[in-house]
Amino acid sequence: MGWINKIARLCLWGLFPLLVLACTVSYKFNGSSINYDKVKTISIADFPIKSEYVYAPLGTKFNEDLKDIFVRQTRLRLVKQNADLQIEGEITGYNQYNQAVSGDGYSSETKLTITVNVRFVNNTNHNEDFERQFTAFRTYDSKQLLTAVQDGLIAEMSKEITDQIFNATVANW
Repeated sequence: MGWINKIARLCLWGLFPLLVLACTVSYKFNGSSINYDKVKTISIADFPIKSEYVYAPLGTKFNEDLKDIFVRQTRLRLVKQNADLQIEGEITGYNQYNQAVSGDGYSSETKLTITVNVRFVNNTNHNEDFERQFTAFRTYDSKQLLTAVQDGLIAEMSKEITDQIFNATVANW
């Protein structure tokens, strides 16, 4: 009986790597549906902050994230002008609101919202052109100061909005 266990273990250990390799799936999906025969370049203008409340690092973070997503997830060449695809706009809202009130009548949660207006031009197919607003929000405990949480919240919301813009412009979802 012991030799059967040894053979079973040898088979198991010998077949296990083959089984793992056979079951491994490699799949890369970047979400874009770009016809690279027609579309080769993109220009992304810096988005100025035109909201009532201005937090300068927001503009820098958003502009870097927007350019980065297109550079990382497409083969498009980023150019300054005369591009096949053009993206421009402005950050129109950076606001905080009381979201919830506790039993003692004080705010318990605050909602931070970012709104971005985007103008997209596809010079190879103007049927895809649009102007649209994209928004993201996060809530945080009102006991915290905005200055303590805003950089982390901005990073999350910037990624969410740049993903929305990417999907609306080149993913065609």
